Amino acid sequence: MEELRVIEIKKEVLYRNNAEAEALRAEMRARHTFLLNIMSSPGSGKTTALIRTIAELGGEYRAGVLEADIESEVDARKIAALGVKTVQLHTGGMCHLDAAMTKEGLSGLNWPDLDIVFLENIGNLVCPAEFDTGAAKSVMLLSVPEGDDKPLKYPLMFSEVDAVLISKIDCLSMFDFDAGALRERVKKLNPAAAVFELSAKTGEGFEAWMRWLRAELRRWNGEAAR
Repeated sequence: MEELRVIEIKKEVLYRNNAEAEALRAEMRARHTFLLNIMSSPGSGKTTALIRTIAELGGEYRAGVLEADIESEVDARKIAALGVKTVQLHTGGMCHLDAAMTKEGLSGLNWPDLDIVFLENIGNLVCPAEFDTGAAKSVMLLSVPEGDDKPLKYPLMFSEVDAVLISKIDCLSMFDFDAGALRERVKKLNPAAAVFELSAKTGEGFEAWMRWLRAELRRWNGEAAR
């Protein structure tokens, strides 16, 4: 009688990826390089918020950027125009980055010479949340036009991140968006997650977001958070 063998492919893939991610995270911590994984849906304003974040750092930290897209270099060119070292990652149709892809991209940045690397993940609220990239911290952007119900539809994403950035708050008057309801939904899924409301266009809310980011950088480097 022929034996039937069942292989849990996804479980095995995630197990291997998690091991690679932990090794990468340990190496980056030892060299004091902070990797921030940024996730969102397409059109959330991720690149614009990243550009403003880099500007707010004001050269305080040596920064690099990994730009992930299925195709094109549109966003990478915007970042590179700031004078920031940038590597474009093309996933060839894949809707996420994993630890191996991240490590390959980092090799093109000469990352040990950097204090912080921003990883702009593929625009997707499903796949990127499943794969550990080896980042020190992960954040996601949810724009006001997307609605406040996204934690109900994509709970894994909101459960996995360390912070949620509510972007495009300068558009609040034009949409039926309840920031209080969103905060409650996020906290039910992830009580430890920080939530920030900001506008990359006006700069509103960036002071609190940058305070959080700088504190996390100091913790990563073993410094006392102020």
